[in-house]
Amino acid sequence: MKSVYEELKREAYEANMQIPLQHLALYTWGNVSAFDAERCVFAIKPSGVPYENLCTDDMVVVDVEGNVVEGKLRPSSDTPTHAVLYKEFAVEKKISMGGIIHTHSTYAVSWAQALREVPLFGTTHADHIQTDVPCTPYLSPNAVKKDYEKETGRLIVRYFERNGINPAEVNMVLVGGHGPFCWGETASKSVYNAAVLEEICKMALNTLTINPCAKELPSYIVQKHYERKHGPNAYYGQKK
Repeated sequence: MKSVYEELKREAYEANMQIPLQHLALYTWGNVSAFDAERCVFAIKPSGVPYENLCTDDMVVVDVEGNVVEGKLRPSSDTPTHAVLYKEFAVEKKISMGGIIHTHSTYAVSWAQALREVPLFGTTHADHIQTDVPCTPYLSPNAVKKDYEKETGRLIVRYFERNGINPAEVNMVLVGGHGPFCWGETASKSVYNAAVLEEICKMALNTLTINPCAKELPSYIVQKHYERKHGPNAYYGQKK
């Protein structure tokens, strides 16, 4: 009998297969989930299974409380983080959020390990978000002991709230000492955003290597480039 979550699982599977293709992780160092807003469930990669061994049926369906709804395998160890972000951002704040990705891509992780936000140096960055890429502090010892993955999600949510960051506009974050989480309107879009983040991190590092005193892009250029792709007067690409 065909699962009612077949399409959701297929979306998650196809997005996860993009991780190695986009060079976002070695081995099994990454996962993508696909969210069904109507059912408040998401499909996610099973824990520790190599990408080349995955199939659609391996995807595990989980609710926003972290309970497995369907699946024979253990879901990703990062599942509680995904659950918190969907619950707080998609359900509570009504953000259009159809997918989340977490990877250990080299350049993004390097900035996370340095506990550094990624400065907005150029138009590539500005085309996607109008701010520095945020980086959270380390989790506290108590949070790590309590429920590490769930507390990682809560850390991201608290950091956005305390710093007035809108998750509908800033769809990427670095978790201090850990690595990146990105989200998008679909699972495939979250992968796209992770690839963009990795390239932004690489460009920023190169910029500081060439000029350690490099200045951030002026706000009027940031605004122009962001509005070319976003908002009511966007003109980049073709009309739908």
